This record gives sequence, structure tokens and C-alpha cells, in this order.
Amino acid sequence: MARFGWESTTDQVLEGINLTGRRALVTGVSAGLGVETARALAAHGAEVIGTARNLEKARTATTHIRDAYGDRLSLVQLDLASLASVRAATELIRATGKRLDLVIANAGVMATPFGRTTDGFETQFGTNHLGHFLLINRLADLIPSRGRVVCLSSIGHQFADLDLSDPNFEHRPYDPIIAYGGAKTANALFAFEFDRRHKARGVRAAAVHPGGILTELARHMTQELIARMTAMVMTQSDTSSAQRGFKSVPQGAATTLWAAVTAPADLVGGRYCEDCHVAEVAKNGAGVRPYAVDSERAKLLWERSEELVSERFRE
Repeated sequence: MARFGWESTTDQVLEGINLTGRRALVTGVSAGLGVETARALAAHGAEVIGTARNLEKARTATTHIRDAYGDRLSLVQLDLASLASVRAATELIRATGKRLDLVIANAGVMATPFGRTTDGFETQFGTNHLGHFLLINRLADLIPSRGRVVCLSSIGHQFADLDLSDPNFEHRPYDPIIAYGGAKTANALFAFEFDRRHKARGVRAAAVHPGGILTELARHMTQELIARMTAMVMTQSDTSSAQRGFKSVPQGAATTLWAAVTAPADLVGGRYCEDCHVAEVAKNGAGVRPYAVDSERAKLLWERSEELVSERFRE
């Protein structure tokens, strides 16, 4: 297998791979990593369903994809902060009767001011985790053997574990960075548990950290929050990596596609990946924190998530 790393781009990790006949779902195709992920998949022959809260913005952002690859890209309206919207989107996708070989949970929000989703969940936990939890589980039976799910987590998971007793900040002061850390931890735990539940039928799931990229994800960040988050990365993670600066968008989306397509399923299934490799589990420095890949916490989060979305999903 070719060796890839921090500098690898989407086209490099997919070089020589033909995805004709494969179908992918990518959330968040109105900007940044989602648009590039959809473009790279379509460029290599895949049929891509892209979702976005704002369809008009997504149409504008993906004009170049549709101009180059025609009907390989279609769009579906999806607001992950509304369970009703998630359910409506899954019904539209299911109505086609077609399988989903890849599901990429790319959409998300970061360090938002305190707020609640349509259903009353804290904005980051509700959007980043619960919306994707419901979406992917309602589509899980469309994913065939050899299919994969990739959930975008973040180095931000190192900022905080998820407080399972109070995920929606009902009994503790709100901190946007702590809330972001908890939501990104939830993304990793969800991938871990989804993989455990589906690997026997040949469907694998992985979590990925795309790297530091300048995208619209940071639109809620004040200078104070940026300084705090930068200091946390420098003290808690691998400073040599942090000092390399920001990745380009094609570099940022590369690990997603490496985990979704290029890497062997048994290598990435149930793992946390960064810079196109599987990260080490570490209590400090580079890598993934133990609490983000803890099997018991993953099961507890799954049960809590089922309660919150009022749906249960069989193993």
C-alpha cells in the first residue's frame, strides 16, 4: 500500500482508483471539505449524494462539480439540527431504492455561541453527533458488505471528554470549546460502536481528524476563542505537527478518502485516523485519547443517543 501523510491530497490518495458503480453520501457539501470530498469522489467515477442545510448555497458551491461530471452529483436538503429534517432526508434517499457504498459524516459546527437545536439539544452535540447518529442509522441497511462509514472527528476531541450525564449543558456552565470537544469525542465513539455492530456483515466505520484547515467551520470563532484553542492544541497535542500550519482543503479531505476508500478495511475499521494513518492511542501528545475509543463509553453513548432521538436500532 502506498504511503501517504500530512501533505497528501485527495487526488493523490485516490490515484488509480476507479469508483464507477459506487454510490456515496456526503453531508455538508456547501463549503470546504464537503465540497472537495464530493468533487474527488465524482472525479473518480462515484455517484455522490451531497446534503446541505442551504441548498442554494450548495448548488453554487458545487457548480464546478456538476459542470465537470454532470449527474454524478445530486443534492438533498438536510438540516442536522432538526430531527424532522433528518427523517425527511432519509425517506428521500431511501425512496431511490439504491445502496450506499460510502457514507461520510462531514458536516458540522464548531465553537458556536450557546444555543439549542430545533429539538432542544445543545447545538454542537445535537448537530455534530445526534443528527448524524439518526441519519446513518436510518440508512444503515442500505450499506452493503464492503461499505464504509467515515465520521469526521477532530483534534478538538482532546479538549474534553463527553459528559454523558449532561451532554446538553443543562446543569453546568456552557463553554464553546468544551462543548466542541465533547461533540467531537461523540463522533469518534459513534464510529467505534457502529463498527462493532456492523463489522460482522462486512461494513466498517472509522473516525478521522482532517487536520487544521481554514474553512467556514471557524466562522463562530472570536480572536479570544482562537487563541484559547491554539494554546490548547500546543500544550495537549503534538507541537511539531501544530507548527506545520494549516493544510489546504484537498490535503484536509485526504484522510477522509484514505479511510473511506484507499486503506484496508481491517486497518481502519473501529479506529481513529489522522494524516492518512491510524493514530496511536495516547493520554497526551499526538494521537487519540483513550476515552474517545473506549468500548463501554461508546455503548453508553449509543444507548443515550437512542433515548434522545426516540428511536432504537438493532445490532
